[in-house]
Amino acid sequence: MSRRPEVFVRPVSLAEGQRLQKISRTAKDPVKLRRAIVVWASAQGQSVPDIAHLLDVSPDYVRDVIHAFNEQGFGALDPKWSGGAPKTIDEPTRARICAIAGCDPRILRQPFSTWSLAKLCDYLVEHRYVERISWETLRRILRDDGVSWQTTTTWKASNDPDFTAKMTRILDLYDHPPNGGRVLCVDEFGPLNLLPRKGKAWRPVKTPERLRATYTRTQGVRHMFAALDLATGKLTYRIRERKRWREFLGFCKQLRRRWPHERLYLVLDNYGPHTRPEVLAWCQAHDIELVLTPTNASGLNWIESEFAALRYFALGGTDHRSHDEQNTAIGAYIRWHNQRARPNGTSRSTQRSDNPITRSTPPDKPLATSRPKREATPQKAPTPLGRPQQHHRTHPPHGPHYTWVQYTPEDTARPAISTRHRDPLTSGQVPTGDPISTPAQNHSRRCTPLRPPPQSPC
Repeated sequence: MSRRPEVFVRPVSLAEGQRLQKISRTAKDPVKLRRAIVVWASAQGQSVPDIAHLLDVSPDYVRDVIHAFNEQGFGALDPKWSGGAPKTIDEPTRARICAIAGCDPRILRQPFSTWSLAKLCDYLVEHRYVERISWETLRRILRDDGVSWQTTTTWKASNDPDFTAKMTRILDLYDHPPNGGRVLCVDEFGPLNLLPRKGKAWRPVKTPERLRATYTRTQGVRHMFAALDLATGKLTYRIRERKRWREFLGFCKQLRRRWPHERLYLVLDNYGPHTRPEVLAWCQAHDIELVLTPTNASGLNWIESEFAALRYFALGGTDHRSHDEQNTAIGAYIRWHNQRARPNGTSRSTQRSDNPITRSTPPDKPLATSRPKREATPQKAPTPLGRPQQHHRTHPPHGPHYTWVQYTPEDTARPAISTRHRDPLTSGQVPTGDPISTPAQNHSRRCTPLRPPPQSPC
């Protein structure tokens, strides 16, 4: 048997040699790096057996790389990744799988209310949508289509018949505080219990802060009354054992003593003690106007964002053993907050340029704005079944940011759902007759495909 002749790379120019050297030093892809070393070593005169021994590869691999470089040049160094095995599940079937995953299993006559990968695989095979499918393949199909495992959330729309008027009044006070008046956002915070509270802290890896798991509450609870002054951004508070109308009236008297010569506009919710005849009579006699937020729309009150920060920074990760200790911590945080407070409200246009509230306005009565360049967000039509759109809510330093959408009682009414639901995957209908498929319980779990199928959804 004759000896196989040696194979060497073609003559390499100085520029090509520098390029090969750079690739051999900086290439991130291991295949490209190995091929560049083979070519570079061959250009230096090393034999095929020596290169194969150096890189721990077969001599045939070295010869193939050299021949490919001689024919294709530097393009032969890039790996030619193949697309893998062809897909066994076509696109229409993938769309049906994602549609089924987005359905309530009870509509498809299954005895459970949510899917798991195993149950969904069994259903697909049993109903012959696919011959076989693994959990991992199913997970990848759902992920590629933008379907993820999520926790069910709730929503609530205001059914206040005077929603628009109340919202307009509050937003107008925020944008244009009356001359000689002061706008205060008032609310209660609590109940304040003595218990270990979860929080977050910078700690070494895998060594979280530990809190006791069991506790006994023997000292009752406390309630905090607080007011946010939009002109200064400062908080005023008091803590009491109860939050009846008498305690609330005492807090109003405290606010009156602090600002004795101004008309006060208190933005607060319609909690019962706020609307007691004794409270209303005293406020009217002492030049205080109570501006109530709409029902189920207390988020219009700016103090809610301040309470979220207080709960996170003053109470998170604590385990106070007495109310005096907890009240001291709350007071220390509020003093720290007041030292760094900034004015709220769009009337302070010289201090900030953005409007903290983007609101939807009725088409026949647009709200005025303090800056002509800022346009109000147009009113959006209600979504199907009266489901409200998500409120965009963040907490910038000057207060929360909302997009409010008005809903009428007709919008939030639940339309009747037929006892026969259309299968999203076929043109037929699936009889249910199951009492659990009622509008009140099943309206948020409609079988809505995530990718529009040729047929209408159920």
